Amino acid sequence: MDALKTIPSIIFSFCFLYPLFMSWVWVTSGVFYWFRYERKNSNPNQLPTLSSFPRIALIAPFYNESPSAEETLRNLLDQNYPNFEVIAVNDCSMDLTGEILNRLAREHSNLRVIHNAENQGKAVSLTAAALLTDAEFLLCIDGDSLLDHNAARWMLSQFLTSSRVGAVTGNPRIRTRSSVLGKIQVGEFSSIIGLIKRAQRTYGRLFTVSGVCVMFRKSALEDVGFWSSETLTEDIDISWKLQIRHWEVRFEPAATCWILMPETIKGLWSQRLRWATGGAQAILKFSDMWFDWKSRRMWPIFFEYILSLLWSYAMLATILIYCLHFFFALPDFINVQSLTPQWTGVLVAVTSMTQIAVAMFIDSRYDYQIWRNYFFTIWYPIAFWILCMATTVVAFPRALLRSGSKRGRWNSPDRGLQ
Repeated sequence: MDALKTIPSIIFSFCFLYPLFMSWVWVTSGVFYWFRYERKNSNPNQLPTLSSFPRIALIAPFYNESPSAEETLRNLLDQNYPNFEVIAVNDCSMDLTGEILNRLAREHSNLRVIHNAENQGKAVSLTAAALLTDAEFLLCIDGDSLLDHNAARWMLSQFLTSSRVGAVTGNPRIRTRSSVLGKIQVGEFSSIIGLIKRAQRTYGRLFTVSGVCVMFRKSALEDVGFWSSETLTEDIDISWKLQIRHWEVRFEPAATCWILMPETIKGLWSQRLRWATGGAQAILKFSDMWFDWKSRRMWPIFFEYILSLLWSYAMLATILIYCLHFFFALPDFINVQSLTPQWTGVLVAVTSMTQIAVAMFIDSRYDYQIWRNYFFTIWYPIAFWILCMATTVVAFPRALLRSGSKRGRWNSPDRGLQ
């Protein structure tokens, strides 16, 4: 009985200590990655030397992107690489996107446009473009993104070092910085998303490439059957498919891509809920990898997700118990008097400041104005964990109940304040 009484205190301690532990894992592993791989090899002021220039297809799928389609494509057509074509896929847009793509195709001979007869989703659009090109390397971006002019060279330099590299993910940078919510996401993409990718490359495999900016080896995609149309997040699914088949997935921080992000709470919630549901789908789909010794380097990533799932529900239980104590007299051993940690509060503050500072120092060579957002983002890691908890709690049951044959289709996301 006494042992049972200690369980609530263990859960409560887990709720506050797990984020601190993971933050320091990301910081130390990220610094190691920077020192070992990035410090000398990813200098944006010195382009990599390529031994050859194989043909590349720059692929951009569009759905209702008329405000940004022309800017995105003109930027792609100006890529600093001698041998490429651009393929734009119009996935049955209901605005003027198709007309804009057709007009640009008449102006540029190396731009091809594919029009889907009905809305098929991003995965099907990417697969269609991949099947229609003879290029061995496919650089895929979103229809509202601006790819750095040298990104193709940086990504290709990774492929030319090993024939087992199946994908190279780039370094997304936030364009929408007109609101506080936009500014704090600048810190998130450095201190959390960028740092996590560096850390995961150090101790295992990547949980996911950034679908907004990633290059694939076409033969690797053929090996795994291209993208899966039933998933909500095709980038997470293809990352796992490639790595389960022992293709290497790398991170190239010098390959930057400037993206639009939500600047409203509603838009941010919808986006992160979709990401969380797609992550849960991948975990459920590939759970049998525990029985394959050859997939052991994926185990740390899987285990990390399981811990975050347990943490999310433990945090939810703690919050519910805290709320109940206002209405009912609870036993002392289960009562939660406050959601504010005591001595760990200092650790939370120090960890947040350290994580943001380290990440911004690493990414400042790619985003020169990143330090302007430091004080807006100093507490974002705390907000990140709250958002992570809420979306995970909602997303996991959704993934369990979602039909495996249901097509993952487009919606029109929040693109930030104009």
